[in-house]
Amino acid sequence: MATKTADLRAKSDDQLRERVIELKKEQFNLRFQRASGQLENTARVRTVRREIATIKTILGQRVRAAGATKSGSAATAA
Repeated sequence: MATKTADLRAKSDDQLRERVIELKKEQFNLRFQRASGQLENTARVRTVRREIATIKTILGQRVRAAGATKSGSAATAA
């Protein structure tokens, strides 16, 4: 089941990192299933890949926002 972006944004950084680990494990298993010909839901590979990308994008945006806040306050203090 794909997760909505708004639901992901509501989660903490730690929860998102844990979700990425879960999805990476699932992606690994899906890769093996595809190689052995046992993969039934081929669309799941794409869904997992996109959800990982969405989570990494959200985490990156949070890091950049925190960095901009720090550099903005440092510039006003100087």
